[in-house]
Amino acid sequence: MKITFHGAAGHVTGSKHLISLTNGKKILLDCGMSQGEGEDTEPLNNDWGFNPKDINHIVLSHAHIDHSGLIPKLVKDGFRGRVWATSGTADLSEILLLNSAEIQTSDVRFINKRRAKENKPPIEPLYNEEDARKAIQHFEVLDYNESRKIEEDIELQFFNVGHIVGAVTVFLTIKENGGYTRIAYSGDVGRYGDPILKSPQRFPQADFVIIESTYGDKLHQEVDTYANELKRHIEETCMGKGGKLIIPAFSVGRTQELLFGLNELEENGVLPPIKYYVDSPLSIEATEIVKRHTECFNKSVIRLMRFDPDPFEFKGLRYVKDVEESKSLNGKHDPCVIISASGMADAGRVKHHILNNIENKRNTIMLVGYCEPNSLGARLKQRPEEVTIFGERLKVSADIRTIDSMSAHADYDDLSQYLACQDPERVKRIFIVHGEPEVQEAFRKRLIKKGFDDVHIPKMHEEIGLG
Repeated sequence: MKITFHGAAGHVTGSKHLISLTNGKKILLDCGMSQGEGEDTEPLNNDWGFNPKDINHIVLSHAHIDHSGLIPKLVKDGFRGRVWATSGTADLSEILLLNSAEIQTSDVRFINKRRAKENKPPIEPLYNEEDARKAIQHFEVLDYNESRKIEEDIELQFFNVGHIVGAVTVFLTIKENGGYTRIAYSGDVGRYGDPILKSPQRFPQADFVIIESTYGDKLHQEVDTYANELKRHIEETCMGKGGKLIIPAFSVGRTQELLFGLNELEENGVLPPIKYYVDSPLSIEATEIVKRHTECFNKSVIRLMRFDPDPFEFKGLRYVKDVEESKSLNGKHDPCVIISASGMADAGRVKHHILNNIENKRNTIMLVGYCEPNSLGARLKQRPEEVTIFGERLKVSADIRTIDSMSAHADYDDLSQYLACQDPERVKRIFIVHGEPEVQEAFRKRLIKKGFDDVHIPKMHEEIGLG
């Protein structure tokens, strides 16, 4: 048996980890799209490093595009197996994959107009809507804690890992050559004490652990402060300066957490009386799905819902679906809060809102999560004097703020707690993935201090035996 790392190896996106058995069976842990990797992005998304027709199963840790986004391309290129996921992940993956196909089709249409003028041949998207719909048909649901034999010698279990609705720790028990090998894959680990979701669940002892490391060198602020921070920024920008507070937010996870925090302020009677907009059709769909999956909510939220059935709704909130209404927000001068995708500010409607509001000193752009180093969000975090958006050079007059406590990714304390259910002496090797190189190295040193003797940072397409 061996494992090969075809994504998120020295990178934070594009998770793809291939387990190959001696009997020829192949299991792909996640099938994510690489994002924001500059010139490397296209080859990372087009070069599999394996034959899609050979894959028997995809086991999907959660729905985020950097973990699920290439499933339609895998199907397009010949995959005919099953995609194992929780109900929440299956529901969210459907809307995210269809949205991804729509964005690619639109982007390629624009690019091909330019290429035609330059007498260059047209290009194709990674996949289209039809490919995404075909991929969705391959999904098969497995509940949390349920044990399922997906092959005679392969047993699969899912354990809740927080992060977003439906996310799991993948646990595989594989029988080979008369013995058993147990492999745990973290996907993305959520926060302990998350305001909405359950904390990561303990999982059985593993021989090999594959773990993410996005914030493996950082400690977040206290989770329970973010609603008060939201209130402070709203008061400073909207009430104090009469400006707009623009918040780039991922459609799944971050948007719902923002709405939950604003609802909490209303419940406490301290929500500033202004207008609040969620300007993203995908975020609206995702919020409706999140509301349905109460099995992922923690006890505090379940208790809250006894007297507040919708903890993501509050006075002054408006959902914006129509493109023209979205554009009209830029012509409004009343103070307001605009929550819009994408979270790294690199695409979607929020990029237009930033373009139209960044030169006004009354406004604030607030970044509330991880931003890949090459993204617009990351550049804004550096508080530059100028920034280029859609080819236009703009002066950064708006205030730039961050709330680090809202990250859905575990910090190094959370990751250590996550691994506390494992006996280090019984773990043969830990593989660190999904992180920037310097962060991974810092996290590796921490794990060695915790007693894990063999901690490895795999390289792209590196193949390692699991003997």
